[in-house]
Amino acid sequence: MSHATASTITMPVDVEHIQALLPHRYPFLLVDRVLEFSANKSLRALKNVSINEPFFQGHFPGHPVMPGVLIIEALAQASGLLVQLSVKRDAGPQPLYYLVKVDKAKFTQIVSPGDQLILDVELKRMLRGMGLFTCRASVAGKQVAEAELLCAGRAAG
Repeated sequence: MSHATASTITMPVDVEHIQALLPHRYPFLLVDRVLEFSANKSLRALKNVSINEPFFQGHFPGHPVMPGVLIIEALAQASGLLVQLSVKRDAGPQPLYYLVKVDKAKFTQIVSPGDQLILDVELKRMLRGMGLFTCRASVAGKQVAEAELLCAGRAAG
């Protein structure tokens, strides 16, 4: 399967292309679509929050709320997509990016089934295989969470 270079990416990026870039799979793939992308700068993605998500069975029965840690994970996956979409693809193994630090996390509104979670990530800087990202999640134009994330690349395998 050939991958497009960062300059030839067509929006929106669908889930099949996302799965080619991230190792996550159901029930842990938390990005459904990339809506906007600027190489090495920013990315906007979408997560459709469904009552069928397995975590809603226990968080919380009768009052389903998306766990904050999963919102952070969705932002980390969006950050990984920004890096993966920005690099030129070759035939060799691509590094995996791991979440290594979360700073300034803040949750300001509940995310419920039926919400469309918009994930906005900006690359602040890349240094020695690590990326620092400023991240915001929103629903219907209202911010629901924010954090700074540090992700480190490591060879797959």
